[in-house]
Amino acid sequence: MSGALSVVQPGVLSGVDALKLFEHARANKYAMPAVNITSSSVANAVLEAARDIKSPIILQISNGGGAFLAGKGLPNDKQQASVAGSVALAHHVRTVAPLYGVPVILHSDHCAKKLLPWFDGMLDADEAYYKVNGVPLFSSHMLDLSEESDEENISTCVKYFSRMAKMGQWLEMEIGITGGEEDGVNNESADASSLMTKPEQVYKVHQALSAISPSFSIAAAFGNVHGVYKPGNVKLTPEILGDHQKYAREQSSSKHEKPLFLVFHGGSGSSKEEIKTAVVNGVVKMNVDTDVQWAYLCGHRDYILNKKDYLMTQVGNPEGADKPNKKVFDPRGSARVKRQSSSVSSSPPWLIKPIHGVCWLKPANGHQSGGRLLVAPVFKKLAESTPGVQFASFDVDEAGDIAEHLSIRSMPTFYLFKDGEKKDSFSGAAPPMLQGFVKKAAELSQ
Repeated sequence: MSGALSVVQPGVLSGVDALKLFEHARANKYAMPAVNITSSSVANAVLEAARDIKSPIILQISNGGGAFLAGKGLPNDKQQASVAGSVALAHHVRTVAPLYGVPVILHSDHCAKKLLPWFDGMLDADEAYYKVNGVPLFSSHMLDLSEESDEENISTCVKYFSRMAKMGQWLEMEIGITGGEEDGVNNESADASSLMTKPEQVYKVHQALSAISPSFSIAAAFGNVHGVYKPGNVKLTPEILGDHQKYAREQSSSKHEKPLFLVFHGGSGSSKEEIKTAVVNGVVKMNVDTDVQWAYLCGHRDYILNKKDYLMTQVGNPEGADKPNKKVFDPRGSARVKRQSSSVSSSPPWLIKPIHGVCWLKPANGHQSGGRLLVAPVFKKLAESTPGVQFASFDVDEAGDIAEHLSIRSMPTFYLFKDGEKKDSFSGAAPPMLQGFVKKAAELSQ
């Protein structure tokens, strides 16, 4: 967990603890992943992934995400659905986050000028929660007035940050424009020059906000674009963030080599080198939305495709016309697969995951034998004793689901992932083949 638990406790952080976590990220040169949440299921998936890879995590909700979580059937003319959904998510995360054992920042994403009633509603909820609990409901919020003049952008941030600082809240603001489209804010036709901030712009923000509190971060533009595009279409220049740090350090005589807490927007699809350069230059938070949406969809898609013969009717499947399919179409089963699929996006660089670890031996005539082959424990020991390789389980939850799942496959299937993308797969149980698969993962991790 990069040692984060040496400075903060698990659960949702705010105030001094949130500042300590961001300072720890800056000092140890890592960026925390910030994942957009649209349901409690996605929230649980991200928390589970953070727990499994022992990482601090930022859960954030957008205006559209809040409205979706509350229910698309609700009116949102005064942002009431967005407020209700965002607040509901915050209470859910505050309830379950401590159980996952990782530090959590609970954050709201882009708030443009036209969405300020949403921001006001969340702050009202923060203040009500603060009166009772001594901490705000959310750890932090983001104001995105990058489409306005720099003067209006900064003055609005100062106004709201003064209110937030009384509760010890963190503020993220954006200066310069992130390209692409997200949550109804479309910057696909933005002028290229507006996609790159200048050191002087960033320092003006730092001057204004540091007079209120040190608990703020800046999403400076360096060619970022929301979404994922064909390689070569997006030109990132994260090295200019180093210029921002140098200018701020010289102007403020800061004791910190990198006085600015910076944020990487539009992180999906970025290369390792781009991410590394951004982090080296002071990025402590990296937004990931599109990649996680895709991973979540893939889990759902693959579940449907793999189970299609069991999903056409409530009763009747390849095992018999009278066989019920409830265990297959129960949403708790498919949601679990989607959560595990989402977890892959936050996995370590090289990871081996089995679709299941206990295999029913199945002879050629198709009838199950009574014997069982315990493959996962052996493979786990092999993988974890090999440098650069990690093992994680895709096991389904309940015994009944396991029995149903294994009736379809005769051998366990293992997948090899790199940076969340499936690179290879292997079905079998022979020790030499298992060893060879683990060896391949180790070689590729070099």
